[in-house]
Amino acid sequence: MAMRRTIFEPEHETFRDNARRFFQQEIGPHGERWREAGVVDRDAYRKAGEQGYLMMWADEKYGGAGVQDFRYEQVLIEENIRHGESSFYLNLHSRLVGPYIGQLGNEEQKERFLPPCIRGEKILAVAITEPSAGSDVAGLRAHAEDAGDHWLLNGSKTYISNGQLADVVVVVARTVPDRRYGLGLFLVERGMAGFERGRHLKKVGLHAQDTSELFFNNVKVPKANVLGDPQQGFHALTHFLAEERLIGAVQYMTGAQLAWDLTLDWVKERRMFGKPLGAFQNTRFKLAELRAQLDAAQCFVDTCVMEHLHGRLSGELAAEAKLLASELEFRTCDDCLQLFGGAGYMDEYRISRLWTTARVSRIYAGTSEIMKEIISRSVGLDDRKMK
Repeated sequence: MAMRRTIFEPEHETFRDNARRFFQQEIGPHGERWREAGVVDRDAYRKAGEQGYLMMWADEKYGGAGVQDFRYEQVLIEENIRHGESSFYLNLHSRLVGPYIGQLGNEEQKERFLPPCIRGEKILAVAITEPSAGSDVAGLRAHAEDAGDHWLLNGSKTYISNGQLADVVVVVARTVPDRRYGLGLFLVERGMAGFERGRHLKKVGLHAQDTSELFFNNVKVPKANVLGDPQQGFHALTHFLAEERLIGAVQYMTGAQLAWDLTLDWVKERRMFGKPLGAFQNTRFKLAELRAQLDAAQCFVDTCVMEHLHGRLSGELAAEAKLLASELEFRTCDDCLQLFGGAGYMDEYRISRLWTTARVSRIYAGTSEIMKEIISRSVGLDDRKMK
């Protein structure tokens, strides 16, 4: 059995029970169809909105619940992965993109965008990555020029999650040509002239999650659609990174825990040479080793959640959580798939999808190599200062 987790209160467990039923009834049954279609139904967001599961942090005057406790979001992430569909990116909509509007938007922008997003009527995405710039955000080439009553946006983005579904995209673009960190954030809406969606990209995993190219050809973005200071977007991006990486760590730990659970059931039932697969020492030792690592890592991630709850989660600590959880997730899924044998490589077995999903965890939201750079610099091993 997994170690008992101590960060949740009774109200969180009640919320978990309700969320589990929602994902079991409204999301999970559609997973196979969505994976074949390559996209989640828009209706899934509306149903989540009806339950109050989207952007719970938003103030009640916009239709939100005014709940700031990140543990409720943690519960939604965990239950969606276990009982819903991991490609249903409600946390991207709610916690990765929504806060750009909630924290950087003015009152008019909040009143215009938050209510339909909370109801799931409008779906959000954020466009940062470009064909030649990923982790190096300051190297972005998409640019916006001040044209008086509007900004003229040009450039392209790629690997954009929710790219096909999104009605509102937070686009990061250069606004100061000669300043590396001179970036702005722009709210580009569906239907704006010059805003085009490119290929619906095929991926190794997360097949129900639409990922796209986006193109901006002389898009006239009204001044009313600029988030915050149009020259300070880089600082805004870094502000949200700690939570983004914590969200990732929560996801990765859930995927790893689920892979272990599925494998435990499998090795108890699967027989080889006249006895259960779980009776072999290699199987027992491998699952025992993973169990110890999972319990330790889960405790660390849960501690980071509590640090975040109290406003003490640093970027360095979030990087540690992201690095540890993503590496452990893939190692767990890979070792567990091996124990499934040939069956593990078949799409009909869930372990195969957990494995392909886990491969991207060490890449997006900052690669493992970037996380190691952040951590090493935080302990004084900064190559920029060491001679």
